[in-house]
Amino acid sequence: MPTLKKFSIPGPAGNLEAIAHLPDGEPQVIAVVAHPLPTMGGTMENKVVTTLAKIFTELGFAALRFNFRGVGASDGEFDSGNGEVEDTLAVIDYARRTFGELPLVLSGFSFGGYVQARVAQHLHPQPHRLVLIAPAVGRSVPGFEINTGMPHVPHGTLVIHGDKDEVVPFADVMEWARPQHLPIVVLPDAEHFFHGRLNQLRELVRHHFCGHQT
Repeated sequence: MPTLKKFSIPGPAGNLEAIAHLPDGEPQVIAVVAHPLPTMGGTMENKVVTTLAKIFTELGFAALRFNFRGVGASDGEFDSGNGEVEDTLAVIDYARRTFGELPLVLSGFSFGGYVQARVAQHLHPQPHRLVLIAPAVGRSVPGFEINTGMPHVPHGTLVIHGDKDEVVPFADVMEWARPQHLPIVVLPDAEHFFHGRLNQLRELVRHHFCGHQT
């Protein structure tokens, strides 16, 4: 059975609260999962975030989820994405020191997807893969004004979005994806939080990685 390990690491704004999901054997990949908007109640306990961490662990990855600054037991205050990028980089650095230079998967839900797309720009080489669930691509996201626009993402990024998303309009995601020729996996009738669709989300992520050499 996978094991859970709670831990705290020094971050740029103080300590960061985190949980590692560890597979039975030696992990083959590191996956870092980022949560939705803190000002709207987003935490690492969000059900989409925990679903992602669990499926990554089932795939044999060491999956780390954490609370951004100012959330739960993490120190600091919300920083509109800029500080949250730094938080994520601190978690990645910890993961690499702990597990070694394994392939890296970055994943995020909503605001967490926006943060991870920006994090990918700071990493050289680029992460092995990006998994973005309902990423906050536009300036119209309730409770959050995006000062730095959603960047383009590497080829092979998995983006899953519901066409009934009431928080991040599907049209905004398509407008962002179109100039990149980036495919979007669309869940018909799915809303932002994927109520009743988490099993389908799990299988889409599983299929994405089982269909690729990791």
